[in-house]
Amino acid sequence: MGDVFSVILTSAALLFYVAGTVGLIRFPDTHSRLHALTKADNLGLGLLILGLMAQADGWVTLGKLLLTWVLALIAAGAAAQLVARTALGDRR
Repeated sequence: MGDVFSVILTSAALLFYVAGTVGLIRFPDTHSRLHALTKADNLGLGLLILGLMAQADGWVTLGKLLLTWVLALIAAGAAAQLVARTALGDRR
């Protein structure tokens, strides 16, 4: 059962990664591209981590996966903020 759950979640993660990439390529301005990419990739990473958690063999591995997700969310938010501010500064 865990294997099926993992395949479903990682497949859904792949769809979100593809959607974020398409948004990055197709949207016209930096802010729209950044929004599409960060939202889709953060959700995709969450689904991927949940899929991997179903395969984890212990609590330590679960904790490491959860910590990885939290740190990636923080880093993605900070990076998106810096890119958005830089893009806004270029317009002035």
